[in-house]
Amino acid sequence: MNYIDLQIATESLHPDAAQFQIWVDAALSGFQQDSEITIRLVDTEESAELNGQYRHKSGPTNILSFPFEAPPGVELDLLGDLVICAPVIAREAAEQGKLPDHHWAHITVHGVLHLLGYDHIEEQDAEQMEALEIDILSRLNIANPYLEDSKQ
Repeated sequence: MNYIDLQIATESLHPDAAQFQIWVDAALSGFQQDSEITIRLVDTEESAELNGQYRHKSGPTNILSFPFEAPPGVELDLLGDLVICAPVIAREAAEQGKLPDHHWAHITVHGVLHLLGYDHIEEQDAEQMEALEIDILSRLNIANPYLEDSKQ
């Protein structure tokens, strides 16, 4: 079983813990099981601060992923932390013409894949990660988020 520690540090609208559980379980299906993930929902100020501190980029971002690396000899089921900026998710969903829950699902799946070691720096890696996201989201009846003309 996958355990989620949901921390809410925002007044903005956001999905509930049960919805995050569905998305995390879908993302981890076929991968690591019995994992623990902390999901922290934040406002733009905290997101911008963390984005500057850890990525040296200015302003808030939709999600930050912090994979957990256990010290040698320590075995924990902790995958890591996701920090999601609720106002950025709302703005992006509106700008992209997507249902908010579909965008939340996509960003959550995207973050979990980062915790599993996937990235999108190189084009080949990006294609692999996007293909996984599309497959996972399709199992949740969510359209391909990378199609520009798809209104979800």
